[in-house]
Amino acid sequence: MRAVPSPKPESLKARRARAQRVLVGLRTLYPDARTELEFRTPFELLVATMLSAQATDVSVNLATPALFAAYPDAPSMAKASAQEIEPYIRTIGLFHTKAKNIVKTAALLVEHHGGEVPRTMEELTGLPGVGRKTANVVLANAFGVPTIAVDTHVGRVSRRLGFTQNADPNKVELDLQATFPRDEWVFLHHGLILHGRRVCSARKPDCAHCLLCADCPSCGNV
Repeated sequence: MRAVPSPKPESLKARRARAQRVLVGLRTLYPDARTELEFRTPFELLVATMLSAQATDVSVNLATPALFAAYPDAPSMAKASAQEIEPYIRTIGLFHTKAKNIVKTAALLVEHHGGEVPRTMEELTGLPGVGRKTANVVLANAFGVPTIAVDTHVGRVSRRLGFTQNADPNKVELDLQATFPRDEWVFLHHGLILHGRRVCSARKPDCAHCLLCADCPSCGNV
């Protein structure tokens, strides 16, 4: 019996052409894709994103109006204790640790950044509880910096679409940056998140009704 030859690796040119078609599909599905976290200032976005780790955007949006009414900026939050913050975010997972981190972060913003949110990856990730994903969200949505924040949805959908084989979020980010145009990175992040939430779910992806199926090597095989 003859062995079935393995498919040829996809060239970078072919992958980028497929990526453009995927972008068209995502823009068709989610033309107004943006962060679902509600915020008015870079500080509010930073805090909301820190709170969203291992929590839903919905739960964060329910908690932050009262929190920001009481502590609208870094100087006011820096004066609070973690115990004073906790009642506002008690419905959010890991609220003990998150309360400590946002108070410490606010204090560092006052001490080192004039109370303002910094605009570089290095400065942001130097804050307590702020990793690369959180920093990318803030840079993209508060300051318009082209970034790709890789969460579980972005990583899963990217692997299924064949744009990465990596599980490490930092490596996924690099793979996507090498495949998609820089000016599409922010939209791509939001589009992949929405697609992961609404169509390409972890357990039951709706391949039968997926607009990206023709360009997805995993379609029907998940």
